[in-house]
Amino acid sequence: MATLLIAVATQTLLITNGCGCAHRASACRSMASRLGFSNLEPALAAAAEALFRSASPPRAVLRRARALHALLAVSSLPSAPRPATFLVNQLLALYCRHSAVADALALLRSTPYPSVVSYNTVLSALSRAPRHAPDAFGLFRRLYASGLRPTAPSFCAVLRAAGALRDGRAGAAAHSQALALGFLASDIVPTALLQMYSGCGSPRDANQVFDEMTTPDVVAWNCVMHCNVRYGYLDRALRKFRQMVSIGLVPTESTLSSVLSGCGRSGDLHHGRALHGWVVKSEELDPDLPLQNALLDMYCCCGDLDTALRVFQSIETPDLVSWNTIIAGFSGVGDGWSAVQAFVQLKAVSCSPDEYTFAAVVSAAAVLPAMFSGKPLHADVIKAGWESSVFVANTLINMYFTNEEPSSAQILFDSITVKDVIMWTEMVAGHSALGEGEVALKYFISMLEEGHKVDNFSLSSALNSTADLAGLKQGEMLHAQVVKSGHEGNICVSGSLVDMYAKNGALGGAHSIFCTIQKPDLKCWNSMIGGYGNLGDSEMAFKLFGDMIHGGLQPDHVTYISLLSACSHRGLVEKGKLYWLCMMNDGIVPGFKHYTSMVSLLSRTGLLEEAVDLINRSPSAKRYPELWRILLSSCVTFKDLSIGVHAAQQALEQDPDDISTLILLSNLYASLGKWDNVSEIRRRIRGLMTEKEPGLSWIELKKMVHVFSADDECHTQIDDCRDELLRIKANMELLDSGENDLVSNG
Repeated sequence: MATLLIAVATQTLLITNGCGCAHRASACRSMASRLGFSNLEPALAAAAEALFRSASPPRAVLRRARALHALLAVSSLPSAPRPATFLVNQLLALYCRHSAVADALALLRSTPYPSVVSYNTVLSALSRAPRHAPDAFGLFRRLYASGLRPTAPSFCAVLRAAGALRDGRAGAAAHSQALALGFLASDIVPTALLQMYSGCGSPRDANQVFDEMTTPDVVAWNCVMHCNVRYGYLDRALRKFRQMVSIGLVPTESTLSSVLSGCGRSGDLHHGRALHGWVVKSEELDPDLPLQNALLDMYCCCGDLDTALRVFQSIETPDLVSWNTIIAGFSGVGDGWSAVQAFVQLKAVSCSPDEYTFAAVVSAAAVLPAMFSGKPLHADVIKAGWESSVFVANTLINMYFTNEEPSSAQILFDSITVKDVIMWTEMVAGHSALGEGEVALKYFISMLEEGHKVDNFSLSSALNSTADLAGLKQGEMLHAQVVKSGHEGNICVSGSLVDMYAKNGALGGAHSIFCTIQKPDLKCWNSMIGGYGNLGDSEMAFKLFGDMIHGGLQPDHVTYISLLSACSHRGLVEKGKLYWLCMMNDGIVPGFKHYTSMVSLLSRTGLLEEAVDLINRSPSAKRYPELWRILLSSCVTFKDLSIGVHAAQQALEQDPDDISTLILLSNLYASLGKWDNVSEIRRRIRGLMTEKEPGLSWIELKKMVHVFSADDECHTQIDDCRDELLRIKANMELLDSGENDLVSNG
């Protein structure tokens, strides 16, 4: 009978689609009168029920449902009885089940007297589809306007829509209405309120709703714990978990997965292990795969890879989430080889990696040589078809910059058609980290021209580039961009601003920014100490160091580099030795820059023997001839031939053609009148000078950068430059003669 009715309805549709409007209406009325609709209503309901249970493809089911809808529409004549509400509701449920929201709304609008169930059916469908969620509020108002009283499912639907849209105002209004109508005593509305407030980012309201519930069920407990975990309130979530267990409710796998996720995100290994023990001891629980993955993720996030591996090996059939988690875990602890091996095993079990897999393994392999791991992984990405994924491309670009291959990063960057702000930031930060400040700033400007909003990472990287380039004007413009974009409160950006002003010698600007930071981090303190030390104000540098220590911060190797440099500039030997001892006591192993500053301090104050002993103790002496050159320079000043020749021999042993060392040695011989040695060394220098590339300098004038070198005759204004030099030279000679006359007459 149902098949016959559907066939008749389909015939009706064919008639109405093939005729004009007048013929269509006439055909519909004729068909309705022949069918005797009032006698067919039960059969139509049975047909709708059969379609609801049908296993046919959704498109075929919808086509037949629309045929029944058409039959229902043509039967609604003034002389015909109105269709029963239960038949309309069945059709509405059929439309909503197959996401035909437009058809459901059309049927609801054409129904003369829809029931609350009719409204609830469509409201539920609207609230579950994000693009239709705004329409749920209008339909809820129509329900009120029709004189019907909303029910608990009505409020659940509108609260779900408010949560999906993160519309806290609409959700609070629905909350007030539900309270006024007495629905907070029901079982489902408070849980819907919990979900709504969680979706709207209001954990305090969610906890208040939960605390006012008389007998919350397991779903409500899970919801409030998930809400607290989501917004970082792990302590509250753990308290709720203990309360739930204490009243005799058995936590579900979903409960434990949520709380374990919170333990992982907060790095709380202690409570994570306790929950793991509870899972093992519980007789009611049979850990499913999501719970096992949650345990695995918790141990990986907390850095306990040994236990994570045991959990992974206990999973009977790991899914892709399991593999991605263990690979990301290896990446998190910097174990690139293990991550790559896990990736190889993943491919061996015929599990296709996704973009998250590739992102995790490429990120882990960044610490390995690109030739052995990164580039083969890049080839795998292309073979798998993920080369256009921005998510994967970002990790590949970072990998190439980590391996100091900016050209490969450039090629990959240019191949991506749609770039996000993270990718642009990777290019800015990558070039900045490699000391290519000009290129980094070009990418930063291009990013702005493309319309991307700057974030704190891109601003910090650009500011670091201007600091390295000593570009105060560019730094001030970036400072304006920081204020304009509202990132001046970010500690990372503020630290970069302080560093930029300090390295450009604008200590007033650095100090003003520093004073606005409520809790300066170590980078800010180091920048200020280094800035004052480099400009010769060692007392201020030492004072800032004392303030930093009193503030509870522990100095790092950068702090001591700044302090030793300040001592070296002022020749404060005892102070330098004191800070060297403090550095050793703090467990900081001296690096090349520490030895450079200390050797410079000892050498410049004439303590050449102590400088030799310090260099011999340095692990950098055999790799960096700079230490011996510093000592050699002071030997020229103090005319110490034996130590100077020894220092020159040590430096030339590492780099026989180093011109700077030969020049210093020549100066040493000249200071002692050993002209034969001077002539011999200068002949050697002239032989090497033919292969030396000249150094370049640049200056910015009127927004134009001029590059020049020694003996450069190519500049368009070379004549003006020469005339200006001659004028300055004449003024200096005149000043010298005036001073000599003053001395002779005095």
